[in-house]
Amino acid sequence: MNADKYLEDPVIAQYKSYLMLERSFSENTELSYLEDLSKLIDYLSDAHISYLEASSEVLQDFLIDISEIGIAQRSQARIISGIKSFYKFLLAENLIEIDPTELISSPKLPRHLPNVLTLDEINAIINSVDLSDPLGHRNRAILETLYSCGLRVSELVNLKISNLFLQEEYISVVGKGNKQRLVPISPKAIHEIQNWIKDRNHLVIEKGNEDFLFLNRRGKKLTRVMIFYIVKEHAEKANVLKEISPHTFRHSFATHLLEGGANLRAIQEMLGHESILTTEIYSHIDMQRLREEVIQFHPRNREE
Repeated sequence: MNADKYLEDPVIAQYKSYLMLERSFSENTELSYLEDLSKLIDYLSDAHISYLEASSEVLQDFLIDISEIGIAQRSQARIISGIKSFYKFLLAENLIEIDPTELISSPKLPRHLPNVLTLDEINAIINSVDLSDPLGHRNRAILETLYSCGLRVSELVNLKISNLFLQEEYISVVGKGNKQRLVPISPKAIHEIQNWIKDRNHLVIEKGNEDFLFLNRRGKKLTRVMIFYIVKEHAEKANVLKEISPHTFRHSFATHLLEGGANLRAIQEMLGHESILTTEIYSHIDMQRLREEVIQFHPRNREE
């Protein structure tokens, strides 16, 4: 990795620890931040400028440079995010007096509306599960929980029995940055989980996996890849031809709640989004319903 050569610098080593311990980044995210930072330090080194002395103008030149060599906008945005994080760290540690990235903005990225399943498609996928299969109850519980709670794949595979409060109809979910949130769970999902737990009790569970809810036939926690496979398999069985993934269930969960009249803030809380701006993408999906309501209820549209 290109960033390795800079880890002997005590400031960079400290920043690495900051990303891991204080920002609670995964190893992959941490590596991406350090790799992007190394691109900047390489650029500054060629210009004989210390990262502690880099001005806003110099950083802008670097960003123009990466734009001109054809780095995609999404990658540019990620690099800018990493650089901003680094200079905020330097400012917090009193290593610089002014943050040179303060006026630097990320390129505008196109907002892609996610694929959404209809309720009929959701039902068809869930009903395609063969309950006579030894893992049928597990797969149905997985699909019901994805749709009922709008979970990320990582949240689903790490869901623990000790985090289930089924009598209260809530589950405790560990999301991004190890932040916990309580999410309501539907009676249907509870029913399927209870059926799966009966089957799960007959498994020989590998040590260290005793508390994970969803296991494979060998008694080990499921992988993210396995959840993708389960969703794809049952979408094909249900003859749902859209390009979907486990995340499609999360998008569908949010969209259907909004269509049913749920408050955007409530959806934000349930999804575990830090910013309401992330959740607002679902309001674009629901514009047709909004348009119909305006036409129906606006006083200037009513017949006299």
